[in-house]
Amino acid sequence: MPKLQLQIIISEEHSGKRLDQALSQLVPEHSRSRIQSWIKAGDVSVNKSTYKQRSEVHVGDVIIVDTDIKNIDKHQAEAINLDILHEDEALIIINKPAGLIVHPGAGNPNHTLVNALLNFDENLGAIPRAGIIHRLDKDTTGVLVVARTLESHTILSRSTSKTRHKA
Repeated sequence: MPKLQLQIIISEEHSGKRLDQALSQLVPEHSRSRIQSWIKAGDVSVNKSTYKQRSEVHVGDVIIVDTDIKNIDKHQAEAINLDILHEDEALIIINKPAGLIVHPGAGNPNHTLVNALLNFDENLGAIPRAGIIHRLDKDTTGVLVVARTLESHTILSRSTSKTRHKA
């Protein structure tokens, strides 16, 4: 299970902010909800004490983040062929064929792109929705972007969210 360990010292710029707000700005590669879950789980300390997400931080405070990146996807891996157009450490670009369901759901717990991705890279179980940023309908073919890291997932999710709100 991957582990995340950070030590951050609060500067003047972040002094007086809520713990979750300060951390969201200091580690923008992680979503605020993810940071809040770490705080609630006790995986974040300030000056060696447990703080609540709404507690203020001040200049010189030392924040320690020590958390396991847990597998959140409970779906089963399945050997399903993938048409991979590109892959690197941060991304997988896939050509989804018509007929393949993207996410497991009621009546379709298996034989999906998520199941195939978990077989291709078991580490995707620690990424929300196995790294899938957007989806295509079952009968639609096209290119899908899959994030391989929490950081790339957060960045891509935020960028697609901004695009949707502008439309």
